[in-house]
This record gives sequence, C-alpha cells and structure tokens, in this order.
Amino acid sequence: MPKVGMQPIRRSQLIHATLEAVDQVGMSDASIALIARLAGVSNGIISHYFQDKNGLLEATMRHLMSALSKAVRERRASLRTDDARAHLRAIVAGNFDNSQVNGPAMKTWLAFWASSMHQPALRRLQRINDHRLYSNLCCELRRELPLKQARTAARGLAALIDGLWLRGALSGDAFDTDQALAIAYEYLDQQLAKRTG
Repeated sequence: MPKVGMQPIRRSQLIHATLEAVDQVGMSDASIALIARLAGVSNGIISHYFQDKNGLLEATMRHLMSALSKAVRERRASLRTDDARAHLRAIVAGNFDNSQVNGPAMKTWLAFWASSMHQPALRRLQRINDHRLYSNLCCELRRELPLKQARTAARGLAALIDGLWLRGALSGDAFDTDQALAIAYEYLDQQLAKRTG
C-alpha cells in the first residue's frame, strides 16, 4: 500500500524524469525503463500513475502548460497598470519564460507537437493551448483595436511568438529571450500604431 501523500511526489518525480529523458535521448528513445530509472522508481509505478508512456507525456505537457499559465498570470498580476500594451507585453514575456525555453522543456514541446498530430488527447491539449494564447491576446488587443483588426493582430502575434520559439528551439543555441522579446514587442507596437478611430 503506498504511503499517504506520495502520489503528488511520485507524479512530480516522473514528470521531471520525463523532461530529463526527452532532453537526453528524445521522445522516441525515452523508454519507460529509462524514465523510471531517472526517477528512481520501478517501471510499474509509471503504469500505476499514468497507464503508459502516452499518459505520462500528456501529464508532462499539462505540467508545462500549467507553468506557462502561471508565468503569464504572475507577470500580469505584478503590473501596476491596466494598460493593454503592458498586459500584452506580459503575455508575450510569459511565453518566453525560462520554464518554456530551457532545453528539456523545448525538446518536450517539440515532441508533443509532433505527437499531437496523431493522438487525439494530445491534439486536444494543443488546441486548448493555442486557443488560450489567441484569446488572451485578442481580448487585450480588442481594448485598443476594432474587432477584425484585433483578431488579425492576435493571430499574427501568436504566430510570431510560436515562430520565434520554434526557431530558438531548433537553433541548438541557448534561447535568446531578449531578442525574441524585442522582435515581438516591435510587432505589437506596429499593430497598436494602426489604431483607427
């Protein structure tokens, strides 16, 4: 019988071991045995908590998505203004938070995106993540721009965030957060400058 309170500890161990395994060998070679060894548990523990490797990947992505939401939420909560531009910048910065641009997280996001094209549960998570970013951007842009213009700007900024992140992930170098922020902020400023009466 497992000890009371062990479930969240074990789940966290296994999620962090998954991130480490994907960082070391990639998703396809991140076997249950390797993940269990990195977590210091038996293979059966993974089945007990997650059923299989797909369940563990889904839980790992939920962990990364939760960290992303937290990064955005904390940046927005720390603002001392209700200015839409400041909130938009906070959303952008949250997407380039260290929790999202470190090596293990980036490799796991890439593996998740590839897997989401073939697995309905992961595809649903990807749609939730995509919709959350777009709706947050659109809501703030709508405060400054007409609806059609806000929607277009939100789509463009979301694509730019994803594109900057992807190019950084594939570069093989450390992610240049300052450069990504500068480019995204410049695009945002250009969109806000197009305000029509």
